[in-house]
Formats: sequence, C-alpha cells, structure tokens
Amino acid sequence: MKCNWNLLCFPAVLAAWSSLSIAEGGVRLDAASQETLTAPVLSKGKPAAGKFVTLTAQEYVGTEVFHTLYLPGNWKKGGERLPIIFEYTGNYFPKSGSTGEVEGAGLGYGLSGGQYIWVSLPYISEGGRDNQVTWWGDEAATIAYAKVNVPRIIEEYGANPNAVFLCGFSRGAIGVNYLGLHDDEVAKLWTAFITHDHFDGIKEWGGTSWGKPLEIYRTGAIERLKRLGGRPYLVCQNGDKYGTEAFVKSVLKSVDNFTFNNFSTLEIFGSFPHPLAKAAHTDFWAYLPSDYRELTWNWMNAVLDLSE
Repeated sequence: MKCNWNLLCFPAVLAAWSSLSIAEGGVRLDAASQETLTAPVLSKGKPAAGKFVTLTAQEYVGTEVFHTLYLPGNWKKGGERLPIIFEYTGNYFPKSGSTGEVEGAGLGYGLSGGQYIWVSLPYISEGGRDNQVTWWGDEAATIAYAKVNVPRIIEEYGANPNAVFLCGFSRGAIGVNYLGLHDDEVAKLWTAFITHDHFDGIKEWGGTSWGKPLEIYRTGAIERLKRLGGRPYLVCQNGDKYGTEAFVKSVLKSVDNFTFNNFSTLEIFGSFPHPLAKAAHTDFWAYLPSDYRELTWNWMNAVLDLSE
C-alpha cells in the first residue's frame, strides 16, 4: 500500500519520534493494533470512566444546546492528565450517513483510539435554542461556546492542557480553521489540528454568506491559517481532489509542521455500504485497522511526546 505521507516532515517531530520506543508513562496508542473499534453507546447520567454522555453548559440550561463527552476507561478524577480531543461534526448529509449531530460524531474517537477524553462541540442555532446540523448557525455564538467551554472542560476533567487536539470531518474539517482559528483568542486553545475531507479556503460554498465569492472567502482563510503558528497539523483526505496541499504550500512560508495524508477509504472498507460507513465520505475510517490508521496513531504519539 502506498501512502502519500511525510510523517517526519518537521524537525521537532523527528526528534520526538526517536524517543517513542523508550517513552514511559502517558497515553500511547498501539499503532500496530489490528483491533476494530466499537463506538461507545450514548447514555444518561453523570460523566464517569467509560461513559459517553450529553452535557448542557450552564449558559444554555433550559435549551436543547449540548455537547457530548466521553471519558476513557482509565480516567480518574484527580488522576493522570489525559490528552483531550475536541471535534466538529459534518453537515447533515444523509447520502454519506452524516447526521450533523454532535452525538453522531465518530472521527475524534477513532483518531484517539478511545484513549483520550473526547468532546463533540456544538454549532449553535440562530436564537441559541438548539444545536445546528448544517453549517455554523450563529457563528459568533458557536465560537464563543468553544472559548468558554474548552478551558472549562479541560479543567473540570483534568485533561492535559498541553495535549489539546482539534479535529473535524467535512463541515467540521472546514470549521477546524474557520472556527478554531477564527481569532487569536480561540486559536490559542489548541495544541494540534486534524482535518478529514475538506479544508477552509479551498472551494466556494454556494448558499452561504461566508463561503463566497471565493476570492473574499479565501482571503479570510489565509489570515486564519496564519494563526496556526507552526503547531502540528495533520490533513487527511480521501484523495487530494481539492488541492489542499498545494493551497497550504502557496500560503505559508514553511509547511514543516504539516503532514498530508491522501488515502482511499474504499481501500480501508473494501466496499460501500459498510456496517461502519454508508459511503466513501466518512469519518469512521480510523475504526478499522489499516496502514493509514497506523501512521495516524504514530503521528498522534509523536505530538504527545512534544507536549511532555
């Protein structure tokens, strides 16, 4: 299997990579694992080790706005500070099986092998009463939700503040930069970034006020990308049909902190529909063992080494 993958493209990760085999303590994903992951079942009640629950932030009590939280089985209050991965979901898109709902997220769990604290952040609807299943809803409220709740969640559940990943699929992949790098305040929340299928500033989005015309939209995307500041960034794409790598290289003076992973989900799943994925455009690819997941988990481990 050929992978278009430059895993050790930036010097800091190269230095960390040399220590992976002797690293002790902390969470390390078993990159060679042949396990097929099973998504946790959403349940009611208070957060606890091994539980996947919905939570309402105090600012939204009395509304239908909520985020989800998964605490790994080895989580302990006051225990080891575990890595944490925040996620933005894709749009409501039945053709691919994407519900647009926070509880339908899958990318963050797969990327972290179920070993990190995992949170699916909501997009807030206009009026602030519900979660938005297509695009950003109230853009300012959606960004404000992250600014308030990301630090709060890290503190409340004892996550490692130096190992804070932001990931997103499809709409969420665009949102990683569009929301997560929207301004300096929100941009500083994250340690590393992962997108899958789509990227901010690549193509025009008709029917939106923010995604067209392309020239104006792209100008904003370039400014957002510059807020990255050299932090590790993994771009995953089911084929590079949108030219993401070329775009990033045209914008930044150095892309040494970037890793571009162009692969085939058909190669991973074999055929569609699959019990885990309705179509090739899916955020559940890391649930199955593959060369791509192995490389991804090695990248995750290398980023964690940088956080220590």
